Parts: sequence; structure tokens; C-alpha cells
Amino acid sequence: MPRTTTSRTRPRSAPTAPAADDAPSAAQELAFYRQMVFIRRFEERAARAYTEARIGGYCHLNLGEEATVTGLMSALRAEDYVFTNYREHGYALARGIAPERIMAELYGRSDGVSKGWGGSMHLFDLEARFMGGYGIVGGQLPLATGAALAIDYRGGDEAVVCLMGDGTTNIGAFHESLNLAAIWKLPIVYVIVNNGLGMGTTVEEASAEPELHRRAAAYRMASARVDGNDPIAVREAAATALASARAGAPFLLEAVSGRLKGHSVVDPARYRSREEVEAARAADPIAGYAARLLESARLSEQQIADAERDADRAVAAAVAFAEASPHPDPETLFDYTYATPVPNDSRRRPGEALFLAMPAASTAASVNGATA
Repeated sequence: MPRTTTSRTRPRSAPTAPAADDAPSAAQELAFYRQMVFIRRFEERAARAYTEARIGGYCHLNLGEEATVTGLMSALRAEDYVFTNYREHGYALARGIAPERIMAELYGRSDGVSKGWGGSMHLFDLEARFMGGYGIVGGQLPLATGAALAIDYRGGDEAVVCLMGDGTTNIGAFHESLNLAAIWKLPIVYVIVNNGLGMGTTVEEASAEPELHRRAAAYRMASARVDGNDPIAVREAAATALASARAGAPFLLEAVSGRLKGHSVVDPARYRSREEVEAARAADPIAGYAARLLESARLSEQQIADAERDADRAVAAAVAFAEASPHPDPETLFDYTYATPVPNDSRRRPGEALFLAMPAASTAASVNGATA
């Protein structure tokens, strides 16, 4: 039966902006700084492990996007859902998933969040309502939209945050998802993390409208653009967007946040000029945030040193846990292909024959048959 918008399953209140007393305290600002430093050190260690062949597959890092990650995740409630693309390690950390389990997943070990079968691009934790990273560009958008539809039908008050890179805005699923969310008034916030580059192509070269949040106008959807290097600004913008989504008005939020390295660990980023590289380093969100807090006396040099020390220790512990974790048993390779049993699903491993060989007739049987 076609769905209509005339019958709502849950009451909605008007969207409201964060109250003035929601401004972060000095303790919260310190927590933000510590979170950003920890994500940076975790990602740097992941890059090193990749070069040491301890991490396989693809590996995309949040280096340079720590402020966006921290501010956005801090605005969510525990019951909200998060869908991400493949650049997801920092979001999983900020969502509260144990760093040991995340690092173990990067190592492909059975104690990882996806039992070692997902790797860097496919982190998943149902308890944290972290619904996975997706290796296909835009693959998470229809699923996140469907989750928002399920919440709406159940009459819940949760919201969905769906993350994507700037390049995702040029695929069909982006437009289809936003259109349906607007028609059905779903509780979802789509977040574009605009680092200026879709792999090696600039946004200006790939999009007729480089201010990507403006695309929401095609669906009469509210939108905003925020400085992704300021975790406080991101938190406030995300809080406004989430309040709107819970009230039945989906939202498109664009966070402008550059990446310090290439598209992935193996990308040398030769498409960037020396001046562009230097500009990205000068805009480092962690250094900039620390400088502002130091200037306002809301952060001390000792607290900076403590944050660095604690981050190094926590990352070292995560690596030790991952190194000690066992590899998955090959017999479990197909255990999670489907959520429920499916008749005749293939469990053929790479290299195995598609069909079993027919048993060869014995020599004796052949001789007896010829004699007869």
C-alpha cells in the first residue's frame, strides 16, 4: 500500500536551536581536545600499521577531520543511529566503541567489532547503534533513509545521522534519498564532510554548485554550512539539525573540513601543490583549537602534554590488544552473509571448484564391465 504523509505515527514539536546555556564548559572543551588528539594518534598508528602490512585492504583516515568528528558525535543521543562511509575510524571512536576492538578489526582479528571480517571500511556495533561503514560510495544513504523510515513507523524519538563525502552528492542515491526523506518528513540528518576533494578531483571541478548544502533547496529541505575545523561550531550546528529532524524536518549539514593526507593511506596526493599542502597543515584543527583555548586560558600546556601522553598510551594498548587477538576461523567465513538462514546459499571458498568432481570409475569395474 502506498505510504502517505497525512497520517503521522509520532508527535513532532517545532525545531529549536540549542539553548544559550548549552555552551560547553571548560571541562567539555578539554574533553573535546583530548578526543581530537586521541583520534589523531589512533589514525597515525593505523597508517603505520598499514605500511607494516598488519592492516590489509583499503584504509581511509580521518586525519584533519578530527574537529568535525568530535563535534558531530557529541551532539547525538545514545539511542541515535549513525551510518558512515569508509572513512569512519574516528566516528567509531567518538561514538564510544572500545578502541581495542576497532584496532583489532583493522588488523582483521576475531576480537574486532565485525569479528575480523569487515576491516577498516566495515566497522559495525549494534550496541553503539553504529550501523557500519560502507565501501560503495553512497551505499549507506538508502539504508540510513530506510532506518529513519522504520523509526517513523515505530513512533520513536531517535534520529539518524548519515555521513558522506563531497563526491557522494553527485550520485543518484543522494538525490533519491533526500527526496524521499523530505516527502515523508523523516528524522534524519545528512552530513556532507566536504574536504574539497573527491579523491583527486576538486569540488569546484565536479559540482556546478560547490556550496553543497544548497542542493537541499531542490527538496525544500533546511540546510547549513559550518566550519568543520571548529568542534564547538559543529556541535551547535549538529544540535540544530538533529532538533529539526526529530520534529519531522530532515536536514542537510555541510561541514567544510580538509584532510591532511591523501584519499587513502596509499595515495601520495601528488595532485596537491606545495602551497595547498602547506595551507592544509596551517589549518590543522587540533593546533588551531589548542591555540584558541590556550589564549583564553581554558587549556594549559600541562593539559596538552597530558592529552598527548594519555593518547599514546591508549593507542599502544589498542595495538597490543589487536596483536594478541586471534585470526578468524575460516569456517566462520560465511556465518554472517545473511541475517537469517537462506536456502542454497553458496559457501564455496576462493579457489574451490564450483561443482564437485564426479567420482571416477575404478579400473576393476571398467575391466569387469568390458568382460561382461
